[in-house]
Amino acid sequence: MNIHLDTLKPEKAIDFHIRWAWYGISRMYGNQAAHFGGSMSMGYALLNIDEGGIPSTKLAPKMGMEARSLTRMIKTLVDNGLVEKQQDKDDKRLVRLCLTKKGSEQRELARQSVLKFNEKIYSEIPKEDLETTFAVLTKVNELIEKNNIF
Repeated sequence: MNIHLDTLKPEKAIDFHIRWAWYGISRMYGNQAAHFGGSMSMGYALLNIDEGGIPSTKLAPKMGMEARSLTRMIKTLVDNGLVEKQQDKDDKRLVRLCLTKKGSEQRELARQSVLKFNEKIYSEIPKEDLETTFAVLTKVNELIEKNNIF
């Protein structure tokens, strides 16, 4: 299909729909997290820290972020008593981020929100449509990763 930029309306652009959906999801999770004194990003970070903790250097890549983007959030998580920094037992050079009791409770609230959202989506959108969506988004990400766009 040939698309001419001068005739491409926003609602016909792929990135418009991805951005629009992500903005809605982000706003929804942000509103939910605000009820518990957090943010969507904080909830996402908590979901990526398991009960055994995670090396601080591994959290950003697991979340698809740059490490420097996470520094302030980690400080906020520590200041709010949701995580604590512990020296790794095996490698003393590593710092692990471990959930506190409060952090585990907040993690569970975030987990329940994600489950509820996914249950609603899976109940309202046919499985075939979701499989097609996943396949398309996977292909988009592959093209971006291969730097095969521009």
